[in-house]
Order: sequence, then structure tokens, then C-alpha cells
Amino acid sequence: MGVVRNEHERVIEAPAAAVGALFDRLSAADDPIFPTPAWPAMTFDRPLGVGAVGGHGPVRYRVTAYEPGRRVRFGFTEPENGFHEISVAPLGERRCRLRHVLETEPRGRERILWPTVIRPVHDTMVEEVLDNAERVATGRCAHPVRRSRWVRLLHALDWHRPGTVAVPAGARLLRGALDRPAYQDAYRMPMLPGLPRDPRAWSHMLREDFPVLGCADGELLLRVDVAGVTARASILVDDAHITLSTYARPDTPRGRLYWGVVRLAHPFMARLMLRRTHRALALAAPSAGERERRAVTA
Repeated sequence: MGVVRNEHERVIEAPAAAVGALFDRLSAADDPIFPTPAWPAMTFDRPLGVGAVGGHGPVRYRVTAYEPGRRVRFGFTEPENGFHEISVAPLGERRCRLRHVLETEPRGRERILWPTVIRPVHDTMVEEVLDNAERVATGRCAHPVRRSRWVRLLHALDWHRPGTVAVPAGARLLRGALDRPAYQDAYRMPMLPGLPRDPRAWSHMLREDFPVLGCADGELLLRVDVAGVTARASILVDDAHITLSTYARPDTPRGRLYWGVVRLAHPFMARLMLRRTHRALALAAPSAGERERRAVTA
């Protein structure tokens, strides 16, 4: 396989200057067009400009050219085998063409991954970028891209996985809820742009209507007692993470027998529930373009 050139473009009924101003905000905290939280955010080690190094997900690149409001080019690193670029060109006073070009030379296993994995995901992400630009610039998106079944499967397989951590200091309701817990664990995932900050929005991950014991300072505390086991679950949301923590204490012989079996599966089930809910809320969250429109009209 030789050099691959991949192009996407969209004619948008809006001035080129207005559309160019949108991609000048790429990687900023209020980035209005990169499709987060459904896809990994574009991040750099500094504000957008020549020399900034970063990428999105596993794709690494640096800014090699930047003309504010007109064009920005990213050169791939690790390996250095091409670039991608977004640009805008006027087609009149209130009409423009937004264009994305990728050029790369797949090497090694990329020769197989490009047509089967990388290109389908790339094509979908770029079209979502164009959707968001159109949505913000015009107030609507006439024909938003739809993710294929294959892309949805790839997306599910590659979604973030929870990390194991100590029960966070911020889980104050949980720490004060149960004396001498016999078991404790905690798992966390990144808090992405657009995900709900209210911990009550995450409570359905437990799949039961457990009683709420309290909600304060970004933490929701639930009573999850079962079969002779006193247990509490904490859902803590902060600026960086969503954390699911558990305290448990068997109180009866039956409870000790039950917990001796259940604790083997509990870590797997807790991580699975957190990951599924994290992805479901990310897919259901308003797009970057919708969030920008709401901010503008608020």
C-alpha cells in the first residue's frame, strides 16, 4: 500500500470567518467542533499554535502550520508518516467550504488496520467534526452522519476502561457511613466534556432502585444492603473523574457465606457497570456543537 489520501468537505451556509473562528478553538476547554465526549478529545501541551504537541486517543501529532481562521495542519508523529489538515475557503460573503485532508503512508500492520479499522473510525469522526461546525454556524445540521454497526462495535471495544484506585478522600459520605468495613474498593474513569456532573445521573449504573442516603459535594451515597451484608455505594463526580466506591460488611453467617462468593465477581461487575454507564452517557450527551449552541443562546 502506498500513500493514502483521504478527503472530506462540507459547504456551509455561513461566512468563512465565522467557521474559521470555530476551528481556531480546537483543543480548547470550550472546543465547539471536536466530537467529544463520544470520541477522545483533541489535546495539546499548549494552546493551538505551531509546535504544539498532542493528539486524540492513540493518534499523536504536532501542529506544523497554522493560519488563524484559515488553516491548521497537524504532522503525525510516532511514526512521522503524513499529516492531516483542516481549512476553510470562502464561496461568497455568506458561504464557505470546510475541508479536511489526511495524507499518510501506512506501514507494517497499519496496512491492514487502515482499511478495516482506522479509516471507518476516521471517516466517522471527521464527518462529526463537520456536522458540529455546520450546527454551530447555521443552527442546524441537515444530514448528520450515522455511525455504522462496524464503527459502533469498534467504538465499544476501544472505550475507556476503569482504573482501580483507593477510595477517594472526597467520598466523605461513604467514609462516614459504615464503621469497620470488611471490604472496600473503588474504580474510576475520566470525566469527559459533556458528561453530567450531577452524580444522580449516574445512579442507574447499579441497576436497582437502591435507597439514597445522601447527596452532597458531588457525591451520591446509596444503601445496597443484601442477604445479611451491610453495604454502601458511593458515586463521586469531580472535575477529573467519576468514581464508584463500595464499603461492605457481612453481619451474619449467611451474609459471610454470601459475600464469600459474591466478592469474587464484585470487582468485575463494578467495573463493567461503570464502563457501560460511562459510554452510554457519553453517547447520549449533547454534541460539542449542541453544547456551543446552548451556550450562545443561554
